[in-house]
Amino acid sequence: MLVEINIVDFAIIEKLNLKFSEGFNVLTGETGAGKSIIIDAVTMLLGGRADSAFIRAGSDRARIESIFRLSPALRAIIDPILDEEGLEGDNPDVLVLGRELRNTGRSFCRVNGSTVNLSILEKIAAYLVDIHGQNEHLSLMQVRQHLTFLDRYAGLGNQRQKLAAEVRHLRQVRQELADLQRDEQFLARRIDQLTFQVEEIEMADLKPGEETELNSERNRLANAEQLSQLSSEAYTLLIEASSDEQLSIIDLLGQLTRVMNNLAKLDEDWAEKREMVDNLTYQVEDVASFVRDYNENIDFNPLRLREIEERLSLIFSLKRKYGATVEDILEFGRKAQTELDNISHSEERIEQLRDDEEALRQKIGKMAVVLSEARRKAGETLSAGVETELDDLSMEQAKFGVDIRWNEVSDGVYIEKSPGEVITVACDDTGIDRVEFMISPNPGEPLKPLAKVASGGETSRIMLALKNVLAVADDTPTLIFDEIDQGIGGRVGGVVGEKLWRLSNVGHHQVLCVTHLPQIAGYAEMHYHVSKQIIGGRTKTAVQGLSGEEQINEMAQMLGVLSDSTRQSAREIVQEAAAVKSANPKLEKLTI
Repeated sequence: MLVEINIVDFAIIEKLNLKFSEGFNVLTGETGAGKSIIIDAVTMLLGGRADSAFIRAGSDRARIESIFRLSPALRAIIDPILDEEGLEGDNPDVLVLGRELRNTGRSFCRVNGSTVNLSILEKIAAYLVDIHGQNEHLSLMQVRQHLTFLDRYAGLGNQRQKLAAEVRHLRQVRQELADLQRDEQFLARRIDQLTFQVEEIEMADLKPGEETELNSERNRLANAEQLSQLSSEAYTLLIEASSDEQLSIIDLLGQLTRVMNNLAKLDEDWAEKREMVDNLTYQVEDVASFVRDYNENIDFNPLRLREIEERLSLIFSLKRKYGATVEDILEFGRKAQTELDNISHSEERIEQLRDDEEALRQKIGKMAVVLSEARRKAGETLSAGVETELDDLSMEQAKFGVDIRWNEVSDGVYIEKSPGEVITVACDDTGIDRVEFMISPNPGEPLKPLAKVASGGETSRIMLALKNVLAVADDTPTLIFDEIDQGIGGRVGGVVGEKLWRLSNVGHHQVLCVTHLPQIAGYAEMHYHVSKQIIGGRTKTAVQGLSGEEQINEMAQMLGVLSDSTRQSAREIVQEAAAVKSANPKLEKLTI
């Protein structure tokens, strides 16, 4: 729900902070005071067109910021968007949206303090608010949403999900079938290519880790002469004295051992050091043994070196074609063999896939028809409910309908239109139905698409009727109605007020309404008076929360001249609304 909005330098609003109730909020005031400007500000905040004409004269920018509190259900929808874009806020239950408009014509959108592009703001805001009136940010006017509303209303979510799973399976089958049915010449070329690749890799007979071993062996062979010289020199230093004057390391250690033995006999503190010298001698002898064996096994083999060079050259050539390592080359070969096997057996697989496709078209068609019949029944119930609501709203002759159509296509699912007559109909994840809400506001007029009905008070009443019937199905938390009282009188105004209040009660929506009728204002749980003030030669909009006698006086003025009789009438309106509220306590939200 919309908790708070801050507006700065927007039209005639210099600075305004509004905190809203979670129930039914009403804004009243004289024409031109700025009520609809507040709605304009919300519209722009939600992604509406940014017009620099909205910037208050003398200012270089207009700023709007709002705070929304998110329910767990709404978080489940919005959190993935925030996570994907890196827009998480400090409090996961709170969402902050902002919009700034500069006189250069540029505008900036913010979500939780981070700048985003307009499409991201619109994507998030679409789940938060519906505005009904002359400037609509309106999901019910979007035809693609009508099917979703109908399914929620009828409780068909699980049925729809099961059908969607089968449709996805059909798409996978068709994709694989299309891959196998590609141009025969292409497949022939692909077979040749894959056969060559597989044979080339198999003939190489590569082994994992082989390249590392070959590089090590090549290094030894290429440096055999130097390795022999150096290892001989090392052995001489370790074991063989180079002359009578220069002893080997082993000889020197032998002399050191004798001295250490004598020291240990005289002083036992030398015993540990003597053992260290003994160990050192053993280690030097081990090193000498390794050096001797190494030297004896040095291979001066130019033929083997040439073989290794050729082998490494082959591996390098294969790496350029198939992967960065020997393991990558082997994996490429396995995948190529798998693809080759699939193509080689494509005829059998194609026949199997064709059978699977036909079976799925039959199965999905039956499921889709059952779903469609449920939707048609729900559409009739929905239509009757909306017409009843419209009757209460002084649109007695209005007709409402749910248009459900099928689109015949050659590759669609099989539908038995009548006994013995089978047609093929387009089907997607939602089924075979193309759903659109239809309306005929005036007697004798045919039903027309709801999205094409003229805006204004009539449209707002149609929206109110739909919202009341779809209250349980509609997840949009905040509903705003502007000019909903256009063309209606006091008696109907009371009905409208009650229905708006019920939207916040039964439907668990937050409702904001701009109105000139006290009969609507009487149901408010939070009443705001919007006024125009001239200070220092400048016009400013001010908003004051009303309660008690302040609310009574405002409603009395809405009835006419402020007097004892109008005050009494205002009290009676409030009392009547209070009686309705007390007879209808807050209801738990239903789940379908």
